[in-house]
Amino acid sequence: METGLLHLHNLLRWVVLILLLVSIYKSYAGGAGNKQFTASDKKIWLFTMIASHITLLLGLYQWLLGRYGVLSYIKPEGSSTMKDPFLRFFQVEHPISMLLAILFITLGYGMSKKQVEDGVKFKKALRYFVLALILILAAVPWPFRGDIIGRPLFPGM
Repeated sequence: METGLLHLHNLLRWVVLILLLVSIYKSYAGGAGNKQFTASDKKIWLFTMIASHITLLLGLYQWLLGRYGVLSYIKPEGSSTMKDPFLRFFQVEHPISMLLAILFITLGYGMSKKQVEDGVKFKKALRYFVLALILILAAVPWPFRGDIIGRPLFPGM
């Protein structure tokens, strides 16, 4: 079960990235083209938020109870989480960065509910979505990050 949840968490990463790129494009196009905010814009932003929150729930399970979870992994005597690059990344850096990214995605979606001009709505949402994208790209264990942190693009395939 644990491996399946980890693979689902990884698969949803791609869904979140694609939806986030679409949200960024729609925000940029809406702000630059002085377009009206539509229900389509709101739905894309909502789907982005929902996918990111589901990924967050799976990630929280992995962080707490997964193979290297805070509550389930027993560190060797005398070791420190912050001195071990693997544990530091997966127990500190990755979760904090992703929580911040999901916060920015939620704030971006929250702009759809604000009673402000459409141009302001698009520009603020664009900022939040771009910040979220930067955090996600920085905190994902991409294969090029080395042997310790790097993970395959599609594990299990």
